[in-house]
Amino acid sequence: MRAWVAGGLIALTLALSGCGNSDTSDIRAFMDAANKRPKGAIEPIPRFAPYEAFTYEASALRSPFQPPIKIDLTKRAKGSQLVKPDPNRTKQFLEGFNIESFEMVGTLANETGRYALMRGAGGVHRVKVGDYLGRNEGRIVAISESQVDVVEIVPDGEGGWLERPRTIPLKERS
Repeated sequence: MRAWVAGGLIALTLALSGCGNSDTSDIRAFMDAANKRPKGAIEPIPRFAPYEAFTYEASALRSPFQPPIKIDLTKRAKGSQLVKPDPNRTKQFLEGFNIESFEMVGTLANETGRYALMRGAGGVHRVKVGDYLGRNEGRIVAISESQVDVVEIVPDGEGGWLERPRTIPLKERS
């Protein structure tokens, strides 16, 4: 075993001694030429403007993805002081969402009445006639196999209120 180790050390010494005798003048000439070239300039780090937080304040306005409603002022219905939202009524959960975000996906019926299944607000919700839906005091007035009829109370822009009917059709399976 000792002879084997000694032989390996001798072979290693001879191999390393062969590396010292090679001519490296071409490498030295290249390195000298590279060191004599002018040094490049490093661009300074760019300055970025600080982040300015943006607060979206147009959530109460018409959605830009809905077509604008054209209103003929001469034929425009006048609001009434008799129709107005009830400020003392307790708001229901589904009134916290836009009515456009709901779609009717089915109906249920039993001995207590007919219910509509509405998808939106993070799930499927069961509603009945008299429940409220959407941000404009939308009261469900009728439920059929193919649609839910809602009456919303909206301001007329002149201090009065208007009742606006709305229909949510059954979403067909695709």
